[in-house]
Amino acid sequence: MSQTFDRTALYTLARSLLEQGGLPADKAATVAELLIQTDEIGVTTHGISMVSYYLPELAKDLMTKEGSHAVLADNKVTLLWDGNYLPGHWVMRHALETCMTRAAEYGMAAMAIRRSHHIGCLSALTRIAAEQGYVCYIATSDPSGEWVAPYGGCEPLLTPNPWAVGYPGRDHPVLIDTCASITTLSKVREHINSGTEFAHPWMLDGAGHATTDPTVINQSPKGSILPVGGADHGHKGFAMGLMVEMLTQALAGHGRVEAPTRWGANVFLQVIDPEAFGGREAFVSQVEHLNEACRNSRPIDPARPVRIPGDRAASAAARARTEGVTLPGEVLTRIRACATEAGLAFPEAL
Repeated sequence: MSQTFDRTALYTLARSLLEQGGLPADKAATVAELLIQTDEIGVTTHGISMVSYYLPELAKDLMTKEGSHAVLADNKVTLLWDGNYLPGHWVMRHALETCMTRAAEYGMAAMAIRRSHHIGCLSALTRIAAEQGYVCYIATSDPSGEWVAPYGGCEPLLTPNPWAVGYPGRDHPVLIDTCASITTLSKVREHINSGTEFAHPWMLDGAGHATTDPTVINQSPKGSILPVGGADHGHKGFAMGLMVEMLTQALAGHGRVEAPTRWGANVFLQVIDPEAFGGREAFVSQVEHLNEACRNSRPIDPARPVRIPGDRAASAAARARTEGVTLPGEVLTRIRACATEAGLAFPEAL
């Protein structure tokens, strides 16, 4: 059952858990803040929920605790960083600040990052730049992961390969956040943890048959997640997945060729300043004109009017500010277990 909590209490818990796990205070604070911001916009699969996955990584020294990223190339408008498997939220916060500063000077900036750890919810990151007036594109892949089969095949090879675009609107940013697979690995885990199946056949078993069963990823032969388009039009998602791996691994000069075995993230980040093109005011005018035309489109179901990506996140964030942050029971079970193991009190529900 879902429950609602004070955001400061959840932030304090997340930060304390990460600090007890060995992260220095500054890194723990950055990661915790972005995780709770993710819960505030309603993406509870990637919020404080992720602490239960990060703590074992810290315990095994698979998430680097100390130090900083390495700058491997800096050509002013293009950059290459090595994340040294540091916490992805911390790496991305620094990468965004760098690219926004460069975009303000040069009109745009692009960065490839190799060997970061998991970077979390992409729309929580693009939102940072979009709220400051920039267009922001982020794509990420994990060269060690094999969860999605290429279209026509039945052996998992790719990761879900998410990508996101955030850009300014009149009242709140437009936040497009999707991936090359028909669902995410976090959603697969959520269904496995809750003992439920998908409503649609979004998985492929080891023999290549479409299924609603998320546990096929743990079976032998290993099953996989279908690409966007599913069994009929999965060539579209497969092509998208190849594009993401090109941007995140080929441009970074590091990926599946090196065959890494630890959980990580390669990233492509681009920040664009509309002021360097037609101007920010004209940009927002064009964006809002199309947004309103879409929202005013006659809906198939009057009870479900057309939404623009980012509308639900803005509503969720506004609700969280006044009512608190709501978490589902599956997340609460895992985070309560983390708190108990760490000897920390769990916040009282509102």
